[in-house]
Amino acid sequence: MPPAKLRSRRPRRNGLLALTPLLLFALLFVGTSLAAADFYAIPMSVVFIVTTAYALAITRGVATDKRLAVFTRGASDANIMTMVWIFVMAGAFSASAQDMGAIDATVAMTRDLLPSNFLLAGLFLASCFVSISIGTSVGTVVTLVPIAAGLAPALGADLALTVAVVTGGAFFGDNLSFISDTTVVATRTQGCRLDDKFKANFRIVLPAALLTLAIYAYAGFQSQAPAQAIPDYDLLKVVPYVAVLVMALCGMNVLFVLAIGNLLTGLVGLLATDGFSVVTWFASMGKGITSMGELIIISMIAGGLLELIRYNGGITYLMRAITRRVSGKRGAEFSIAALVGLANLCTANNTVAILSVGKLANHIAERYGVDKRKSASVLDTVSCCVQGILPYGAQLLMAAGLSGLSPVGIVPYLYYPMLVGLCTMASIAFRYPRRYS
Repeated sequence: MPPAKLRSRRPRRNGLLALTPLLLFALLFVGTSLAAADFYAIPMSVVFIVTTAYALAITRGVATDKRLAVFTRGASDANIMTMVWIFVMAGAFSASAQDMGAIDATVAMTRDLLPSNFLLAGLFLASCFVSISIGTSVGTVVTLVPIAAGLAPALGADLALTVAVVTGGAFFGDNLSFISDTTVVATRTQGCRLDDKFKANFRIVLPAALLTLAIYAYAGFQSQAPAQAIPDYDLLKVVPYVAVLVMALCGMNVLFVLAIGNLLTGLVGLLATDGFSVVTWFASMGKGITSMGELIIISMIAGGLLELIRYNGGITYLMRAITRRVSGKRGAEFSIAALVGLANLCTANNTVAILSVGKLANHIAERYGVDKRKSASVLDTVSCCVQGILPYGAQLLMAAGLSGLSPVGIVPYLYYPMLVGLCTMASIAFRYPRRYS
């Protein structure tokens, strides 16, 4: 049955019910984790499977095989498949780089170049710089999280904190970069120029960036890092990471960057690491790919689940409910923020979320006289805030997979995305920046 017929037979009064899988997911995961007194004890994949079974059960009006077809369509979405390939390549690169000594050498070089008290703040600045240069938070996470994880012992800091420093900073560029998907989509749907949106957007997030930097600088200078000698390192082993960073900064596709990174890791390992053979290299890549298995499963199940929510009218219901009682510019801006935030919860992709509500946000902006530069900024900042703290979003799943943590364990330390959300709400409430409000 073609998609058009599937949609024509969709139940008309399923909007609120369509959103209940999200509530069930939250209740199941938080409830079981609290009962076990451990957020690492409950596999997210199991919670997603239970939630998906419920979402399939409440999808009425079509046969079971058609419900599964809707789920499969979401699970095999092009964005999901791209994410899966990034997981595969990143897992292979991370494991082979670890086994041949590239991560240890890069960590030692970083410690050698930066004073230990400034490492946390330095990681945040590096993450902001890389992300605004390459325009993608996923690429930034792939490049810098392994280094951050390796630096945690030298800092005497919690592993989740050091990983969160990089992951949070990755959204600085995701939000502001001229080549970021979210920036391009936000400006196109609102009909404003990239540079104009950047000026408004930068004023909104600058306080969040400066406060986050101050927090990390203070934490670094207050930390009691254990005295450790910097081990000797071979600069040749740093080449794969430097090459990956340079290629990313040049704007290459992240998959090509990781493919070349894997090749360089193998070649450098064969030249500079004793006992590292072709067999060892392939075994390392295989181990890394296998380690990403759960994240790949979670990504695909989440994609299918969120497609069921969309199919059942969940996002449409949200749009109508939020815009029903809008009045005035301030209310219009808050409604745009709520729309994109909730759409992001239902899609786990900030670019898709902006695409989903962009036209409606533009209509609201025109009706209530909201400056298009401000509406584009609100769309981008709120979507990056939500995506930045979403445990089933690509960035947190990737960071968790590369560091061996639970995505939920990283969330409490994601200061930058949280502060961006607060600054955006404040900019709406207090009509800031004045020029765009």
